[in-house]
Amino acid sequence: MADVGRVVTAKLPDDLVSLMDEVADRIDRSKSWIVRQAITEWLAEEQRRYELTLEALRDVDEGRTISHEEVLGMVSDRKRKQRETRARSAA
Repeated sequence: MADVGRVVTAKLPDDLVSLMDEVADRIDRSKSWIVRQAITEWLAEEQRRYELTLEALRDVDEGRTISHEEVLGMVSDRKRKQRETRARSAA
């Protein structure tokens, strides 16, 4: 079956292409396969970040926020608990 798709070109630094050649040989895959995998994974992660951003903005719009003081208190509590845990582990 013929490979269906569109050709997209990108200028890449020599060291990146050399690394891609090495990996392609090691895993017995083409550079095209590596590029497709990398772009697919990056786009999925970018979509996840975008959706989290929209969710966070909805939270702000709906008043689901915490104050700076509350954040500082949570950080302080976490640090205190970590110190206590380390102290118990050292004993």
